[in-house]
Amino acid sequence: MALQHEPTAPYHSAQDALRVLETVARCSTGVTDAELARHTGLGAERLTALLRMLRREGYVEQLADGAYTTGEAFGRLGSAHGHEEALRVQLQRNLDRLRDSLGAAVYMSRYVDGEIHVTQCADGPATPAVNEWVDFRSSAHASAIGKSLLGQLDLNARRDHLSRHRMARLTSRTITNERVLLSRLDAQAPTVPVLDLQEYAVGTVCAAVPVTAGSAVGCLALSLPLEHAHRLREAADTLNRGAAPVLLSLAI
Repeated sequence: MALQHEPTAPYHSAQDALRVLETVARCSTGVTDAELARHTGLGAERLTALLRMLRREGYVEQLADGAYTTGEAFGRLGSAHGHEEALRVQLQRNLDRLRDSLGAAVYMSRYVDGEIHVTQCADGPATPAVNEWVDFRSSAHASAIGKSLLGQLDLNARRDHLSRHRMARLTSRTITNERVLLSRLDAQAPTVPVLDLQEYAVGTVCAAVPVTAGSAVGCLALSLPLEHAHRLREAADTLNRGAAPVLLSLAI
């Protein structure tokens, strides 16, 4: 298991959860919360919250005697056979839960081989997905997803991407100056969600937060219709806080 360190609360939560999970996995007959506290050095309140998350995700189960052992979801994700499908199912559960708690469409995206890929989405009648009127792969400069992914690359990789995808003006708010965009990406702290205020599409606002495990670059994002723009910052902060289970799934 590997998790790339970033100075954000979800990363710290996922790292601590991994420590707990690794300890449980080493003890095939089960391990008590007191033993987990001793092995991980985590306080009781913190450990209780992490165990609650791990049980909800299906990574650990509690036996009749109160001890913890690994759960079915951990077994599926840890298996070489069917890992990708197990990961897809687990991530979709995470996205669906976030959609319902946020009241917004939620997206999982990755940057692979120099291109942006929106790999999964959780939407619904009350939480419609954004209309992809311009291919997300060619609109990184205008979308929260694109800016979050570009922000995780080094300068040369950012310039390479922009050299292959012209910065077209999609709305009156779209940044089309490369120097301005690169400057904003430099100034973007990883702990603060990236916002798109009608830069990609008129009538839609979006936010994205990084979810990077190991060497893979990814992000979680949400979109809201403009009439719900007043909820965007609070929803973005909630999305950021809710990223730990997604990071954990990617790291196992």
